Amino acid sequence: MTEAFYQPLGDDRFQPALHTAGPWNPDAQHFGPPSALLVRALEGVEGGHGKQLTRVTVEILGPAPLTELTVRAGLDRPGRSVELLSAELRDGGRTVARASAWRISTSDTAGIATDPMPSLAAPEDAPPANWPAGWGGGYLESMEWRAVRGAPDEAGPAAVWARQRVPLVAGEEPSPLQRLFVVADSGNGVSNFLDPRQWWFINTELTVHLSREPEGEWIGIYARTVVGPRGTGFASSTLHDRSGHVGAGQQALLVRSRAG
Repeated sequence: MTEAFYQPLGDDRFQPALHTAGPWNPDAQHFGPPSALLVRALEGVEGGHGKQLTRVTVEILGPAPLTELTVRAGLDRPGRSVELLSAELRDGGRTVARASAWRISTSDTAGIATDPMPSLAAPEDAPPANWPAGWGGGYLESMEWRAVRGAPDEAGPAAVWARQRVPLVAGEEPSPLQRLFVVADSGNGVSNFLDPRQWWFINTELTVHLSREPEGEWIGIYARTVVGPRGTGFASSTLHDRSGHVGAGQQALLVRSRAG
């Protein structure tokens, strides 16, 4: 195992490490690292000085294999104050995921800023978090998890802190947004209330709205899952750093019995 989620190969190509493997299938990645890789590409789109990504949606079009991937990003709708960006993650000729993002010019609104969410207890004050039986390895073990309220191995809503044990890309320090997106796709796992040995509850997308960029290594996530009567649902998350609330995440879920 290399000491990063991805090894850069040049020409926008990346080799995933076993660190990226997800709990559902050891041959497919947890979509936290691929989401962060897409955000890395979006951050690299020219013209970002003085602007901030305020909404990113990742559409998951299929499993992300542990094989070489290519990621590219560009500017779809230029603007002086508001811009629309997009990025694409490809496995050879197959598109694995697409991302779209709004990038907005920043200004000083500190005097009217709001923070409607209570801060989470510090990660140092929280015990290590455990995951449901049968989940482990890869991505989950490449992150440090601390349980603040509830726990991933307990049914129902939960709040946890998480930080990377390895960089996103070898030889690079992850940006604040890359750290956040490595964690943000875990909302449905953190807040699960179904036994993953009996049920699938897999997200088809991730949408994150941001009020500001996070700071520091630790990302907090408080998540709640809702399941409807016809095999669909969603997971809602609030996202935090040590200073407080930074944004919100939403995931649409496919919910199916493993028995059929």
